[in-house]
Amino acid sequence: MRRTMVHTQMHHAQSVLPTVRCRRQLSTPRRYSNRSFVRKLGQHAWILVAMGGRRRGAPGSDEDYSFVSPVVKYLLFIFNFLFWIISLVMVSIGMYARMMKHAEAALACLSVDPAVMLMVVGVLMFIITFCGCVGSLRENICLLQIFCISLTVIFLLQLVAGILGFVFADKARSKVTEVINNAIVHYREDLDLQNLIDFGQKEFGCCGGVAYVDWSQNMYFNCSKDNPSRERCSVPFSCCIVSKDKMVINTMCGQGKQELEYIEAGKYIHANGCIDKLVNWIHSNLFLLGGIAMGLAIPQLVGILLSQLLINQIKEQIELQNYNLKHSFDPWS
Repeated sequence: MRRTMVHTQMHHAQSVLPTVRCRRQLSTPRRYSNRSFVRKLGQHAWILVAMGGRRRGAPGSDEDYSFVSPVVKYLLFIFNFLFWIISLVMVSIGMYARMMKHAEAALACLSVDPAVMLMVVGVLMFIITFCGCVGSLRENICLLQIFCISLTVIFLLQLVAGILGFVFADKARSKVTEVINNAIVHYREDLDLQNLIDFGQKEFGCCGGVAYVDWSQNMYFNCSKDNPSRERCSVPFSCCIVSKDKMVINTMCGQGKQELEYIEAGKYIHANGCIDKLVNWIHSNLFLLGGIAMGLAIPQLVGILLSQLLINQIKEQIELQNYNLKHSFDPWS
């Protein structure tokens, strides 16, 4: 009887021993390594690690988790690298076009010079995308914040400009008229500007800003009697109505057409101004313009989203690293 009781007690002790060991293991706090991350230490820790972290280390070693997702990190880098290359191409083209011009002509029309505009946009894009590239690779919060804030400001400025353009349509029209008139004044001084104006007049079938007589603002096409230019009171060839069935094209078809009345001049040139044509084109292509606006906005929004997501991941990881550093010597504190 006594031997049976001893055997029963030994069997009970063996069954309780694993439970005690298990409880001792569970009660011992687990110390995370310096590169691991969780938002909160508690019952949701492993859930957050499974959702956002990645596992490193060899089997059998301490599990090392990082909340910085490699997908977000390298996707943001590739995104910025592509636009960084595009910005270099834009700056190169702008500088080449600028160097090909005469110094006097280049300084005469800085406000509407396409080469200068291309260089300014390219340099701005280069700086912003450079911050995005380096910030994503080095996980630098400062550079990522510069990139995110810059994209946000540009996006808001474009949005405000679009809204103001629709709300204050008359003021926008007057501003466009001012820009076109300034371009007409410098028509012969800038080859790139000249090609741009000729392309616009051919595509829209127009001449001048408001009407064909706006070309009198140019010193070469001015109708004053003391103007010694051979193009006095004329309009550029891009204003002419060119018939496709003619074998020989008269490049001097705009000679003296400013002296004619509107109806008479309309037989030879496009007498309507480009502003009315441009407004009509905008009204008839709203869906196309909306698609272009979305095409410009979506990359900016994607860059803002990815950069902000990466910034939050880096911040949370730094917080846990500081926590682990603080509690590395005393796991019970």
